[in-house]
Amino acid sequence: MPYLVRRVARPVNTRLDEHLPTDHKLSQVYRVGAGLMGLLLVVFGVLGLIDRIGFFDTGGATVLALNTNGALSVLSICIGLLLFAGMVIGGNFASTLNIVLGIAFIISGFVNLALLDTGLNFLAFKIQNVLFSFVVGVMLMWFGMYGRVGSALPHDNPYWRARNPEQAAREDRAARAAARAAARVGHGV
Repeated sequence: MPYLVRRVARPVNTRLDEHLPTDHKLSQVYRVGAGLMGLLLVVFGVLGLIDRIGFFDTGGATVLALNTNGALSVLSICIGLLLFAGMVIGGNFASTLNIVLGIAFIISGFVNLALLDTGLNFLAFKIQNVLFSFVVGVMLMWFGMYGRVGSALPHDNPYWRARNPEQAAREDRAARAAARAAARVGHGV
């Protein structure tokens, strides 16, 4: 009785850095996203510190129409500087950093929404801060996921190729065969 051999798909441990050159056009999207969001957060944080608001003051001081205190200002500057580092490094690091921080902003929005009007609201969040956190989170995730996820990625996309190695190899073989056939036709063979 023949045994049925079931092929188990093993995860492909691909380092995407090898497939995504540093000058790849996707890297520019990740860098711009990290830089813009980082600049926004640093400006917000610096303006909050300039106003000399107490570190854990929840008295309702506002900067750029958002509630703030010293702790939120320092946290915003630190995260903004981290995004600047992602902008400088670029590539997959910037993409992953944008995604991770985007998720963190979304989670922060929900957590701080639950903490509104409680004694645990140490960052002085109001509803506009929660909405800002959601918007920044979605924007960071969009910048980080751009060209990296989706059902219609082009087949020359390095992320598509890393997730579909067998089909990518078939397409590469077909392209090489077509190039050889075209070369033979061109040489009159």
